[in-house]
Amino acid sequence: MTVAQHHFVTCMSPAGLHQMFYKEWGDRHNPRVLICVHGVTRVGDDFDHLARALSGDYRVICPDVVGRGRSGWLKNPQFYGIPQYVSDMVTLLARVTDGERQTVDWFGTSMGGLIGLGLASLPGNPIRKLVLNDIGPVLEPAALQRIGDYIGQDLRFNSFDEGAQFIRDVSASFGAHTEQEWHKLATDVLRQDADGKWVRHYDMGLALPFRAVTPESAKADQALLWAAYDAVRCPTLLVRGAQSDLLTRDTAQAMTQRGPRATLVEIPDVGHAPTFIHDEQIAIARQFLLG
Repeated sequence: MTVAQHHFVTCMSPAGLHQMFYKEWGDRHNPRVLICVHGVTRVGDDFDHLARALSGDYRVICPDVVGRGRSGWLKNPQFYGIPQYVSDMVTLLARVTDGERQTVDWFGTSMGGLIGLGLASLPGNPIRKLVLNDIGPVLEPAALQRIGDYIGQDLRFNSFDEGAQFIRDVSASFGAHTEQEWHKLATDVLRQDADGKWVRHYDMGLALPFRAVTPESAKADQALLWAAYDAVRCPTLLVRGAQSDLLTRDTAQAMTQRGPRATLVEIPDVGHAPTFIHDEQIAIARQFLLG
């Protein structure tokens, strides 16, 4: 059974240095590299199934974005945002490619897709193929409100089972999963604090940028995201949960007509966002990346 190696890389924000954790799957000498980046309150462990399935073809790198999981927290939470995350990924890429000029493929779920989009829009970027998992330049306000409310709840559970049920309830849009799969999805993002309570494994400061959003700033952000998308030149796969409330069908269709003219695949009976735990979903990524 393939086992991941655990590493840290030192990154920098305007407030100082921080550590970013990442898991590495496959042969570290494999020149074919796949970067997998998770959603806003998730962690790199989300990609264990996908990484294991593709580790014979790729060296797969799955970071915990700063403020989540085993990574450090920013000293100033106002810097939690795509520009900082892109900067951290550039540092990570320099580490995993030993500073050599090398292309990588990118799989990004939700926030991880926006980070990949930001990087892929830059001149001279290293991304060869880009997978955007249920994310696009238009972020529906109601969905953002739902996510922002969820992030900011400083909840403490008396038992793991209580916390796991909460994770399952708020993640219902992921679609059908087995009991074992739901248990892992909860295990990946819950930890015990010093008082023995079970808490979600991220910095509550992540909610600060969401609370600062205004209608005007949201409109400006959307324009910047479309400009970034239009600047992408690499082959792009757009995966949409057919019931997604974050990526609408209209936005997805528009993404097939402009910028990189993404190939669109919709997954039935799933909202935001497909987990790529199941073989039929992994096959979608494999076909695009390696087919």
